Amino acid sequence: MENKDRYLNALIENNGKLNEIDLGQRIGLNDNETREIITQLLSEYKIEYSEYKNCDYNIMKKGKNNNK
Repeated sequence: MENKDRYLNALIENNGKLNEIDLGQRIGLNDNETREIITQLLSEYKIEYSEYKNCDYNIMKKGKNNNK
């Protein structure tokens, strides 16, 4: 999924400046595509819900249990 990778990279670079929907629009995604990608990233444990500045999602921090 090219859009998922682009969104994840944009989320990393965003550093909480834009909310998740505006960030998706910035890279050319509509609201539904953005929500679908967020759902996929959440299910893959790549992001987590956490109120971080303007964005409600943040990159998952790798812990000892995630290094498998």
